[in-house]
Amino acid sequence: MYHTPTAYITLSLPACKNTSKYSKKRGLSAEEKRVKMMEIFFETKDVFQLKDLEKIAPKEKGITPMSVKDVLQSLVDDAMVDSERIGTSNYFWAFPSKALHARKRKLETLESQLTDAKQKKKSLAKSVEEAKCGREDTEERSKLAEELAQLRKQRDQLSVEMDKYKECDPDVVEEIRKSNKVAKEAVNRWTDNIFSVKSWAKKKFGFEEGKIDKTFGIPEDFDYID
Repeated sequence: MYHTPTAYITLSLPACKNTSKYSKKRGLSAEEKRVKMMEIFFETKDVFQLKDLEKIAPKEKGITPMSVKDVLQSLVDDAMVDSERIGTSNYFWAFPSKALHARKRKLETLESQLTDAKQKKKSLAKSVEEAKCGREDTEERSKLAEELAQLRKQRDQLSVEMDKYKECDPDVVEEIRKSNKVAKEAVNRWTDNIFSVKSWAKKKFGFEEGKIDKTFGIPEDFDYID
């Protein structure tokens, strides 16, 4: 009887392993890539060219080769990595001491902003308290507020009454007359234009006047305004 070799069974077992249990490793975020890139500079305390980092970063820090240049440039833009062009090549470096000083300066700036904000808050709180002075809910204040509301109501009522009598105002009457005159002249001017068009249509096409009026909805009593 043929027996399967033990060695063959041992070597074949890995091929039967269910790989679905192993999930794909998550990629680094943009900020994680920046941190990893800074680790290269801090751990080595060396100066690099871009081509050097494009080899080291993917291998040692898991940064994808295509993103090395962008990550490095972002750190240069934020003054976290120094850069200098020597000859035809660009060199990059970052030392922990500079990063420490940068963090200290940033901390000092934030502390200064916090102090200013606290002072401003204190000043505003004082202004609010001063503004409240004299506005306490007293009996006299309530009485004055009620009187003010009544006076405003009375003013609105008088304003409505005045609007009713505007037509009797000589200035208003004169303004109405002027407006009527302008309107009358405009109407008669358009009337004259319509008569001119009707006359032209009768001469040009031989249309009857009644047919023109009916076609264009012109009333039979259409005429100038006296």
